[in-house]
Formats: sequence, C-alpha cells, structure tokens
Amino acid sequence: MDKARVREIVERWVIPSPGSSYMGGIEERPVLASGHGSTVVDTTGKEYLDFQSGQMGAALGHSHPRVMAAIQEATRTFVHASNTLLNVPRLRLHERLGQLLVPPLQKSLFLVTGSDSIEASVDLARKATGGLEILGLHDGLHGSTSFISRSLSFAWSRRKHAAVAPATSAIFAPYCYRCPVASTFPKCEFLCLTSSLELADANLTAQPAAVIAEPVLSAGGVIVPPPGYFKALRQACQERGMLMILDEAQTGLGKCGKMFAFQHEDVVPDILALSKHFGGGLPVSAVCTTAEIADRAVARGYFATRSHATDPILCAAGLASLDVIVDEDLPGRAARIERRMKAGFEEMAKEFEIIGDIRGRGVLLGVELVTDRERKTPANKETDAIARRCLEAGLIFQIRGGGPGRANVLRFVPPMTTSDVEIDRALSILHDAFTAAAGRKSPVGKPSSVTGSLSR
Repeated sequence: MDKARVREIVERWVIPSPGSSYMGGIEERPVLASGHGSTVVDTTGKEYLDFQSGQMGAALGHSHPRVMAAIQEATRTFVHASNTLLNVPRLRLHERLGQLLVPPLQKSLFLVTGSDSIEASVDLARKATGGLEILGLHDGLHGSTSFISRSLSFAWSRRKHAAVAPATSAIFAPYCYRCPVASTFPKCEFLCLTSSLELADANLTAQPAAVIAEPVLSAGGVIVPPPGYFKALRQACQERGMLMILDEAQTGLGKCGKMFAFQHEDVVPDILALSKHFGGGLPVSAVCTTAEIADRAVARGYFATRSHATDPILCAAGLASLDVIVDEDLPGRAARIERRMKAGFEEMAKEFEIIGDIRGRGVLLGVELVTDRERKTPANKETDAIARRCLEAGLIFQIRGGGPGRANVLRFVPPMTTSDVEIDRALSILHDAFTAAAGRKSPVGKPSSVTGSLSR
C-alpha cells in the first residue's frame, strides 16, 4: 500500500487523533504489515526493532508461537461464550493467575481493556470502603476510554476531555529528578507525599476510597519512586481507611524484572490491575484483590463485566501468556536486559552531555534528555530529532515526559524475548543518532563504542 493510498484513507475515513502515529507524518512513518519476535515489517519490506512492544501488548514478542497455538486451538473449539456462564479456559486462567498472585491477593475477575480494569478497580475500592474520593499521582496515566480512567490520567491534560469524573484529584508524584517540592531524597522524608495528603485531607468532603498509582510511572516519563515510598503510601492509606490500588498494566507480569513490580517495594496492594501483554497480544485485563475485600464489595452490590470479558479465546491466550512468562523465566530475562541496556546508556552518558538521567526497571526504561545537566532544561527539540533518526535507521520507541512543556524522555520497552544481538543493534542505532545530534560523524564500518564495550 503506497503512501498516497494511505493518506487518502486516513484523510477520508479516520477521525483525527493528535497523539496517533499516523498524524502529520504519513510520509516518514511506516505502515506496518507483519511482526515476529522483536521485529516488525512495513509494507515496503523494511524491518524495524520494535522497542515499544507494539503498545506494550507484545512484551512476549510479536506472534509468540505458544500464544499463537493457543489462539488457533481456540478458533477451532470455542471463541465466544456468555459471561454469565463458566467455561474451561476461564476457570483455568483464574486458577493459574491465582497461583501466581502474592498473598493475600487471591481473587480475580476478567475484563477486556486496561481502562476497563481501572474503572472496575475504582468501583471495587468504593464499594469495599464505602468511600468516594480517588487520589492519583500527578504524572500517572491509567487509560483513556472510560470516564474514570481518563479522569485519573493526570499525565495527560484533563482539559482535552469534555468532562471528568467527580471525586478524582491528584497528589504529587515522587519524581526525584525533578522534585515537585524542591527537596532531595532521602532528606525529604517523602515530603511530596506528606504535603499532598495534608492538602487532600483539607479538601476531602467525604470518606476517601483509594489511592491509585503505577509502580513505575511509565507515560509520565518512566519515573521510579524512591525506596520506601510505597511503604509510606501504604501506611498513609491505612491511616485514612483507604485502599491502595496498583495499576500494573505497563509494569506487571515480568516486565520490571519480577512477576509484579510491587515485589521490588516489599508491599502488597489491596487491589491490582493487570492488562497489556496479559493476553499475549489479545485484549485481556484483570482486577485482583483479597477474598475479604471481594466479599465485602460484592455484599454491597459490586459488579463488573463486559460482553467479551470471559471469552474462551481471550482466556486461552491469557493462560498461554502466563505459562510462557513462567516457563521461559521472562522476569529474569527482563532483569538481564535492564542491566545490558543501562550499561549501554551509561557509556553514552560519558560521551553525550544531553543525557541527563537514566532510569527504569526491567524492559521499561527511560533516558531523559536535557540541554543543560545542571539546570535540567528539557531537550524537546533534540529528543524529537533523535527519535526520528532512530526510526529512519530501524528502531521504534516512544517519546514521553510528564508535565507541561516536557517531551524529552526516550522510553524503551523491548519485548522480554529480545536477544542480546538485537539489544546491541538498538544501542548502536541510538548511539549513531546521538552522534548525529551532536554534529559529529560516526566512524564508517566500525562498531559503536557502546556495543564494543558490551561485547568485551
């Protein structure tokens, strides 16, 4: 399909979306035709390393053979079933997920999208506590399709929506590189949290229900809260009769080097939301909680489902994805990818002053670019130029950054099945892009200093 035909279809038939990849760049951006493993191929046959894992839904790699086999078997047996009846793949998925959850988390329900899981998690917290107010981190993102999820996505301007849900408000995110309260960890003693909650307490007009957070704030700029933050948040919730909801759409099921990212923090949430690659590429999400919370909420009328929420084909894909994550030790692989990529980033930071901060966990990694390391001035223009050069050279990732006026974080999310060779190729492409942005030429025919140092 040539570019003229693509433009014709987009301009005639597609509702514009400023954040979408097809807007304002049809001539430069690929139209994808297929994908396998860490590679996607466009309509011209050009291959790209997909270090965004699709929209993070391909963190097992595109078209993982075990997931594809499960989907193919489901197409021959049972694709759709009523959610008012049980089916075998659904029961098996409940059991398998329950075996992987950290006690006292035990119970689960299945939905379709990540936004579904957030809306259902919030409703669950409200029913279980009898409370109303939901607090979210100001650089957090929890979806865009439901009234609730988009209202709690403070990393995006809420002004873009016609209306937002009542009883949703923000507290400061623990963004240590750009501290919102101009303090320094650990001397701050989590001042961002204590000051936010003091203000929230003053504004509350009813019993609060929950705080929702991502263990790593992905779209906000791959922000990793400092050690002990979630323990302090957990304690603050308990003092107020609130529950702690952790949204692990972008961090859970191995991506951060453990089965669940909250395991890095030595805390267990009251409610856990899962989605993204849970279905191995198909849309499957889950809400998980304790038996006590589930029973209390259901006794008060809690209910959440969708027409396709328990389809056998989706549950079969979810079951296969969990088996792949465990059998292939993908959390361990994600941890090894983190070490290799961070080592490459750190080598580049010695060479390029534009690299201000390197952070992330597992395969969810961020590199924040600045024009001045001392002042931390966002290098928005340079970030865009580097991303464009990488795309031209065959490397896909996304630009992120929390707060107004910041689009200066390179976010990398390679599939957990990515090989060392593919990682080194991506680092080499990135090094060449930094070199070009700095106005220098890369040595012809020679490996970059980054991949050379990793291979030694």
